[in-house]
Formats: sequence, C-alpha cells, structure tokens
Amino acid sequence: MLGLFSRILKLSGKFKGRIYGAFVCAVLESILSKLPIVVAFVVLNGFYQNTLEPIHCLYAGSGLVGIVVMQAIIHYFSDRLQSGAGYMMFAEKRMQLGDHLRKLPMGYFTAGNIGKISSTLSTDMIFIEEVAMSTIANMMSYMLSAILLLIFMFYLHWLLGLSALLITLAATFVAKWMNKLSLREAVLRQEQSENLTDAVLSFIEGIGVIKSYNLLGTQSAELTENFIRSKDTSISFEEKMMPWTRGLNILYAFGVAVVFGLSVYLQSNGQLTLAYLLGVLLFVFDLFGPLKALYGESSRLTVMNAALDRIDEVLQEAELPDTGKKKIPASASGAEIELENVCFAYGEKDVLHNISFSLDKNQMLALVGPSGGGKSTIASLLARFWDVRDGCVKIRGVDIREVPLGDLMNHISMVFQRVYLFEDTIYNNIIMGRPDATEAEVIAAAKKARCYDFIMQLPEGFQTMVGEGGATLSGGEKQRISIARCILKDAPIVILDEATASVDTDNESYIQEAITELCKGKTLLVIAHRLHTIEHADQILVVENGKIVQKGIHRELVTQVGLYQKFINIRERV
Repeated sequence: MLGLFSRILKLSGKFKGRIYGAFVCAVLESILSKLPIVVAFVVLNGFYQNTLEPIHCLYAGSGLVGIVVMQAIIHYFSDRLQSGAGYMMFAEKRMQLGDHLRKLPMGYFTAGNIGKISSTLSTDMIFIEEVAMSTIANMMSYMLSAILLLIFMFYLHWLLGLSALLITLAATFVAKWMNKLSLREAVLRQEQSENLTDAVLSFIEGIGVIKSYNLLGTQSAELTENFIRSKDTSISFEEKMMPWTRGLNILYAFGVAVVFGLSVYLQSNGQLTLAYLLGVLLFVFDLFGPLKALYGESSRLTVMNAALDRIDEVLQEAELPDTGKKKIPASASGAEIELENVCFAYGEKDVLHNISFSLDKNQMLALVGPSGGGKSTIASLLARFWDVRDGCVKIRGVDIREVPLGDLMNHISMVFQRVYLFEDTIYNNIIMGRPDATEAEVIAAAKKARCYDFIMQLPEGFQTMVGEGGATLSGGEKQRISIARCILKDAPIVILDEATASVDTDNESYIQEAITELCKGKTLLVIAHRLHTIEHADQILVVENGKIVQKGIHRELVTQVGLYQKFINIRERV
C-alpha cells in the first residue's frame, strides 16, 4: 500500500505539493476525529473522581463544537487538494498520452490497440481521478487513526495494547493475501473493460454493413457476449473478495470481544480503574473501525494499481525516434525523393524487398500493382509513419530519419481515398492545413478545391459544423475539403492515393479539377487505381509482392509482356 502511495507521488509531478497538503490535512482530520472520544473520557473520569465542575462541561461542549468545525474545514481543504490534484494530474497525463500517441508508428494503431487506447482514456484515467484519488488521503487518515487508537490502548494498559496490536497484525497478514488476489482480479477486470470497448467500437464502425446484410443478431452476439463477460468478471471479482472481507470482519469482531473482555477482567482484578474501563468502552467499538475502512478501500487501490500499469504500458510503447537535427534544404541538385535498397516488415512479416527508385522535382511517379503488394507501404515510409528496416528514404539528399518529424511533415501533403474530417467547422477543418493562414487564403484554397460553392450553400457557410469523421457530408464533399486543406498547406511533395477511385461521377470531375490545382508545381507520388489517370506520369513502378517488377513510362510498359499489360487488357475488356 505504501508502495502505491509512493507511485502516486511520483506520478503527481508538479502537483506533489497538493498531495502532501492533502496528507497533512488527513493527519489533522484523523487526530480531530478522535478528540471527541478523548474529551468524553476526560469528562467521565472527572465525573468518576468527583472533580467535574459545570465550567468543565462548558469547556468540553465548546471544545466539541470547535473540533467539529475544525474537522469540517480541514476536510473541505483535503477534498479540494486531493481531488483537484487528481483532475489536474490527469489533464496533463492525457496531454502527455496524446503527444506520445502522435509519435508512435502507425503500426501500433493497426495492431488492434484502439480498444486499449480508448479504455485507458475512458476507463482507467477516469477511475483514478474520480474514485481512487479521493480515497488516498482518507486511507492515510485511517492508518493514522489506527495507530493513535493502538497508542491509547497501550496508555490504558499494556495488555490491552498488546492484544489490539496482535489483532491488527493478524488483520494486516490477511489483508496482504487479500490484496494479492484483488490485484490479480483487478488486472482481469480492466482487461475485460478493454475487450468490451474494442467490441463496442468494432460494432459501431461496422454498423452500416451489419444492417445492410441483416447481421444484427449475428454481429451483436459478440457485443452481447462481451457485456455478459464484463458483468461476470465484475461479479466474480466481488465474489472472490467476499470471503476475505468476511474473514476480516470476523477478526475485527473477535478483537473487540477480546479487548473488552480483557478490560473487564483487568478491572475486576483491580488492575484497571472503572474510569479506564469506561474509556475502553468508548473506544472499543471504534478500535478497529479505521482498520476496517482502510482494507475496505484497498480493493479500489488494487484496481487503481492495475489501471496505472495499463497507462504505463501505453506510455512505454517505443516512439519513432525524433532526434534529427538536419534541415531539408530549400532545393537540391539531385533527386527530390530517393529510396535506396529499402526493406520493411510488419513484425515478422516481410513486406518490401530492396526497393530503390528516385524522383526529380516536379515530376510524377505512379505506383501500380495488385492489392497488398506494398504500394501504400512505400507511401507510408516516405511520410515516416514507420521506419525502414534496412536502406534509407531521402528527400533532397537528406535521410528523413535525420530530420525532425515536424519539419518532414511540413514538406508532405497526403490525399487518401478514406477522408477524415474532425467534428468542427468546415473553416477549422481547412485551416488546420496551415493554422496561421488568413481567411482570404482559406477561401482561395476552397475555391481552388472546387468546394467553395457547396460550402456557401450550407446554412452557416464555412462555420457549418460537420459530424465526426465528416458524417454530415458526402464522400465527394469531404474529399474536396481535404484537398482544400492540402492546397492551403502548400507542401512541395504530394502523396496521392487516387482520390477519385471511390466517388460518384458527378463529384469525380470536381475532384479531378481540385487535384489538378493541388498538384501544380509539386512532386507527386501517386498510388494508381485507374490507369488512365497515370498515362502521362514521368515514371511508373509496378509493385508486386513487395518488389518492383516493372519500371518505365506508359508507352513503354504497354508493349512489354507483364503485369502492367495485363492490367491494361483488363481495363479495355471492361
């Protein structure tokens, strides 16, 4: 338990002072909580010894009122310190997590970790800041209260103190094993929370396909099973903890009986005065109360410990190194883009084998080939979504691993088939391409992207809110807004996963015009789906099974027996 307190202090960073302040308040509150019993003991002792005066009762009453007021004030500050610290700590922790996720390779997000990230943010962090943090100082208070009561028992009689100490040690031993079980079960409980989050996200993302094929019963079975499993895991957690909790309660009751019975025995033998026996009677039923509360809250701390482990697990994922100091030069005498003997693997699966090519400034290179051949991976390596296993990727002669990621991304714009717009205004979705752009520049970019006219027809124009992912717009409209964003960014290199491949005919002409505006004076890397769009490319690479199997321009490749010619023949038959 003390180890967990130490862990929280390390986590608290600049808010450590607030945690210490909450601990001090907890100590004072613990002392004040026991003072009324001390006052009652003094009054009873005075009454027994016939030394009690009316003024003493007035002092005692005033003291009790003062104690209650002081306790309320300190409790107020304790709550503000510890709860406020929890919210502020995890506000910063979320920012830290967001910054960390930004630097992770894209492979982390495509390896089934979205549920883990979501549950870390929506379950683990919220549990700690809203539930666990409010109990930290309280548990310190319980620990101190237990110590104070033990000291008072020793003050009354050493045998009373010793018996109370033995019961406390026995409870500590039982609680130690209970906490081990609780920690193991807490890990399973949090993992199931992650599984449930993953299942919910998967169901929501695929709801269109599920409904169109009338698979609600089939696909919801997995989601239902996860809800049932989460329920069973939570109930199992409580059931496994119940015997230990019941055992501790029996031990506390036994301790109360032992201490009180021993007090009566000592008083009957003249070793304890009647006043002291009354003092024991005042204390005995509260003697193990703090200990009971302490270990009653400990299950929360074990869940908190498991949640902290899961947060640390995400934060410890290896980031893409961003220690580069070189700058991409404004111009280069050689190639604009160059890949030298590039090899890459997703985990143990080899994807690219010795890929080499170069592309001069303002030229267009097209990647053609079957799905899964490695075209998108090549584009992703240029954007440094991952790092190459062997070889290197260069822009204007500089290895991109030696360039700060921010500087690299300033030189690249990307337009993909699957467009994502943020749940914000259209204006803000465009201006994120270059946050310092003027309103006139945003409007000019929208006109070039052929989206100005439809934007102005919307109820709020550029200030119209779009749903998450751009759900309130058509696919073609979203695509044109994303192109406007890239036009505003004005990066010298454009990666284009042919944007017209999955849009309707009405939008295709507008998008093609927008892409023409985007590509003026740019160096283009195009992942081609429709071969007629790359007939004028300066260089075409045919990629199959992670290798370049053909290289040339359109009029050369159509005369060669190979994969490109097969694609052309298929297109003509269609």
